[in-house]
Amino acid sequence: MITRSEFRHQLEEIDETLGRFSEKTAKDIRALALALTGDADTIDEVLGGAKSERRLRTAIEDGCLDIMLLQQPIAGDLRFVSGSFRLVSDLTHIDEMSRDVAYLAKSLPAEVSAKLKEHLDFAADRVATMVEEAVEAFRTTDVDKARGVFAMDDDIDDIYLAAEGVVVDLIKASETRAKYLPELLMVAKYFERMGDDAVRIADWAVFRATGAREMTKGE
Repeated sequence: MITRSEFRHQLEEIDETLGRFSEKTAKDIRALALALTGDADTIDEVLGGAKSERRLRTAIEDGCLDIMLLQQPIAGDLRFVSGSFRLVSDLTHIDEMSRDVAYLAKSLPAEVSAKLKEHLDFAADRVATMVEEAVEAFRTTDVDKARGVFAMDDDIDDIYLAAEGVVVDLIKASETRAKYLPELLMVAKYFERMGDDAVRIADWAVFRATGAREMTKGE
């Protein structure tokens, strides 16, 4: 068994790594707005983030497993460790979806992406903010901040519905680039799914603070 001070240091390392993971994920999401204009360097930068994601994920998972198996934490520490383990899954999923969007950006003509530019620019910034706020809420046990993330998800749902309407109208108008429109709508759907994952992260913040989740009780 390690000393209490060493145990606290392990917890702090996990917390700090969660912060770095959040920063990396939010940065990549915001970069997607530029990637969708066809910027090749930005696309490659997002696609190249897989190694960094794996390092961060492994560091957190290994730290959580070490504490759970060797230290048997209780009460608040247990909620932090178990919640951190779940956060890694959601952050990883968001990170993977960012790369999926970057792959789509490679093949989507910039003039097609431009048809949803306002919607996608807003979605990229809002989802990135949701990720940052959700992880910060977890790290600081700020339930009000977590609930703010729940509220922001309505904006992402509205953006997707608006994007869906635009794409349907373009298809009806026999848009010359119509073959790309399903992929464009998929980009909007990815942002909606990222928002859903951010909500789950925020719900783990509520769990850490209260011992119960509010939004995703059955998951």
